[in-house]
Amino acid sequence: QVQLVESGGGLVQTGGSLRLSCAASDRTFSTYRMGWFRQSPGKEREFVAAITLITGSTYYAEFVKGRFTVSRDNAKNTLYLQMNSLLPADTAVYYCAAQGSVTTAWSNRLLYDRWGQGTQVTVSS
Repeated sequence: QVQLVESGGGLVQTGGSLRLSCAASDRTFSTYRMGWFRQSPGKEREFVAAITLITGSTYYAEFVKGRFTVSRDNAKNTLYLQMNSLLPADTAVYYCAAQGSVTTAWSNRLLYDRWGQGTQVTVSS
């Protein structure tokens, strides 16, 4: 079972940047897509961005388009989320996840079968 470990979260001011990393414990050869989700207190976990490993196709939630970039380094088995122009509304625990099934439902968290433990991102105003 591949384990996912996020890092890179922290405290940043409005307009600042952070880069999150998600290291996989083993080759993600059985993974079709990897994604980032986030969850704020009292809210459901929501889709942020995803990337299909074979094609490199990327997908973003509307509220992060133009600000966040998802990428991966296959040699390092690592997924990244570059977050720029951060807003207080971006404050949340960010989770990376892996999707093993071939599906077009890149934003459906129920179809992601492996999750990391999360990393806190706090944006101060």
